[in-house]
Amino acid sequence: MINLPRTDRLSAAARLTGDPSADPPPRPTRRGRVFDVALALFLACVAGRYVTTASGPHETSWRGLMLLVPLVPLPLALRRRFPLAVLWTVLPAALLIRHQSADIAYSAGVVVIIAAYSAAAYGRRPRLMLPSLPAAAAALVVLFDDAKLPHFPNSVIALLVLVPVFAVAYELRMWRRRVEDGRRRLSALERAQLAALERAVELERARIARELHDVVTHNVSMMTIQAGAARKILDTAPDKAREAMAAVERGGRAAMTELRHVMGLLTIDSETGDDPAATADLSPQPGLGRLDALVDGVRQAGLPVELTVTGERRAVPPGVELAAYRVVQEALTNTVKHAGGADAAVTVEYAPDHLRVEVTDTGGRPTGAAATGNGHGLIGLRERLAVYGGTLHTGPRPRGGYRVKALIPLESS
Repeated sequence: MINLPRTDRLSAAARLTGDPSADPPPRPTRRGRVFDVALALFLACVAGRYVTTASGPHETSWRGLMLLVPLVPLPLALRRRFPLAVLWTVLPAALLIRHQSADIAYSAGVVVIIAAYSAAAYGRRPRLMLPSLPAAAAALVVLFDDAKLPHFPNSVIALLVLVPVFAVAYELRMWRRRVEDGRRRLSALERAQLAALERAVELERARIARELHDVVTHNVSMMTIQAGAARKILDTAPDKAREAMAAVERGGRAAMTELRHVMGLLTIDSETGDDPAATADLSPQPGLGRLDALVDGVRQAGLPVELTVTGERRAVPPGVELAAYRVVQEALTNTVKHAGGADAAVTVEYAPDHLRVEVTDTGGRPTGAAATGNGHGLIGLRERLAVYGGTLHTGPRPRGGYRVKALIPLESS
């Protein structure tokens, strides 16, 4: 079911109740205006021709009204825009000139029929339109009497003419209303799709931003710490400095690998669907299977870390694995930056109905990299876990240090 905007709902209610103020009539198209003007001019020319050929007992006494005959059809040029006003303008004028001749009365009847059809098809005020149509029928009875149409009584002729005219006008009116309602529903659907697309783009941008933050923050922090340690011991312990620089190199390569995965989302070939980054490096995205390598990299940066995995290992969705890996990665990065000299522990528990990931530290002193933190990492983790129904709990420990715990529901096996 499509929820229309409030203005569209009010317009729909106004159409059903007949309130014209809330739903003005649509402006006629250029082709419709040209057709109406041409029709009015054609009928005016026909009426003018009848004036030139008219002769009878009324010719002298009604000569002033003869000038009015060609003017009667001219209001039809506005029949779509002001249908009821045109009908009530045409009716008295047609009755006024009906005595000039039978042909003039007949042409005036045609004008009344067209005006009545327009009122039924385009009128937007039902309360005014309903009494107008019987008035048009009565006028036709009078006009056809002066036109001296043979074979049928005037009332029968008026009925035979107006019934199909009104039926066609009503069907046209209903068709136009269905088209307008369908157009409004289509517009509402297009707006909803556009809003959903914009929302999807925003979510995708946020997801890519989270990935970039996690990749860059962790690897650059580790590389900065290891490079600083290598600089300090370069002269006194060159072998250990080489190991630290090798760790920096490995960290840079790991960062580039993960960045290619993230940037590959933005460089997919729109024609072939190929991912240049994925074809260049087919290694999978990080998951729980790469926690050992993550912990080893942090240990090389000087942070003692203990990794514990409990429960029966089983396959979990790739997105859940990546989210759990990012929790450990972000927590250890924060420990390195904010708790220098601390010990850390990583616990991964495979419970029957959930996956628990917990990272704790014993507390320490902030390092120089702590000034670069802005708290966006933990916010990004909460948003990432919320996609899978998970929760994140963070805070200090009673005996000192800090704890980061994530709970992610899993389907029971």
